[in-house]
Amino acid sequence: MRLLLTNDDGIHAEGLAVLERIARTLTDDVWVVAPETDQSGLSHSLTLSAPLRLREVSEKRYALSGTPTDCVIMAVKRLMDSPPDLVLSGVNAGQNICDDVTYSGTVAGAMEGTMLGLRSIALSQAFTPGRDREALWETAERHAPAVLDRLAGFPLPPGHLINVNFPAVPADEVSGVSVTRQGKLDYSLGMEERRDGRGFPYFWLTFGRQAGPEVENSDIAALQAGRISITPLQLDLTAHELRDDLGALFA
Repeated sequence: MRLLLTNDDGIHAEGLAVLERIARTLTDDVWVVAPETDQSGLSHSLTLSAPLRLREVSEKRYALSGTPTDCVIMAVKRLMDSPPDLVLSGVNAGQNICDDVTYSGTVAGAMEGTMLGLRSIALSQAFTPGRDREALWETAERHAPAVLDRLAGFPLPPGHLINVNFPAVPADEVSGVSVTRQGKLDYSLGMEERRDGRGFPYFWLTFGRQAGPEVENSDIAALQAGRISITPLQLDLTAHELRDDLGALFA
């Protein structure tokens, strides 16, 4: 089995090193193409107005001056002599659940693999503020091989991908696996104005978030229960339940 790995935290991220170790429990044929720098929150963006610079880090391991989407395209269209059997994106430092999947570069890396006709899975490790992150990486590293072994043989339809989130608990405290749907988060977004050393204004995006209305069998509920969340996603964003109503409106 041939694997392609990418992420949005960058080529030097600890989560990518974790993912490489996970991948090598499944196969020796592992390729890595990851962003040169942190691309968190860039979603499914492409680099269209600047050249892309590619750096070979080591054999089958590359850094690209672009987004996770760019990385997957570069790997499949330029670097690899044959396509991968599976694209793995992550392991992200922090959960990618609920509405956050629309912002996530990690999920976008898997989305691009799906668009290219490849089986693709995004993986993220949730953290609790104030807790030791290094200890929690073991949760994803220990449990991901068994999860991926099962998912690798699942008959995933075209246009679909899998989003996996590991809970913010030590590996020994994971209480199981739940197949989930997206939950809901409540956001508080704003723009904070500050001043630089010459008195000119600049801005930081500020936000807070908390669980929104309870959604049955949701990804956020699974993580709160100490369970691994596995959420099937699809590229088709059509609101199919509204099509008939809109069709009647414009008939």
